[in-house]
Amino acid sequence: MNAALKVIDLAVQRGSVPVLSGVSFALQAGQALVLRGPNGSGKTTLLRTIAGLQPPLAGEVRCAEDAIAYAGHADGIKSMLSVAENLTFWASIYGTGSIDTALVTFDLRALMNRRAQNLSAGQKRRLGLARLLVAGRAIWVLDEPTVSLDSASVKTFGDAVRGHLANGGSAIIATHTDLGLEADVLDVAQFRATRIGAKDIFDEAFG
Repeated sequence: MNAALKVIDLAVQRGSVPVLSGVSFALQAGQALVLRGPNGSGKTTLLRTIAGLQPPLAGEVRCAEDAIAYAGHADGIKSMLSVAENLTFWASIYGTGSIDTALVTFDLRALMNRRAQNLSAGQKRRLGLARLLVAGRAIWVLDEPTVSLDSASVKTFGDAVRGHLANGGSAIIATHTDLGLEADVLDVAQFRATRIGAKDIFDEAFG
């Protein structure tokens, strides 16, 4: 079976400092992979590299063109637009059309005419995550997606991920929250970069 995504001997850096090296795994259609590791261990840097937002130091990421939708710490919404206008904008960018499923899935229909600047932090987060459903991308790359979400919204998000997987999608998620998913776990600490014959490149700032 061909993997939806392959990461091959990947090395990534934060600024000019190598963070992780030798990262290799394959992600199949319908599979979720949860990244674990302490703060500063390189999870965000790894996800940004996989998503194509920064070049790798070494190694390779293989997947179909335009297969990845990335959701990071920023919600990626326009404050002066309404909820519906934000989703419509993204649907037009991705060419996917309807926003109805995104509104219903993330319980945003009652807020659809409210400007994003007037949403609570949790509502903004739900709107940012709803973009995933209008992106039409097979692979979701998610960095701490449940920040600002209450328990009910965490469940909503977990259900959305399960639906994506059931439809043949895949997801890589850096999170400390139990989303109730059947997922493999990858601890990035095992890939911590070092220099052979020299002091470990990390100091306490990256511990």
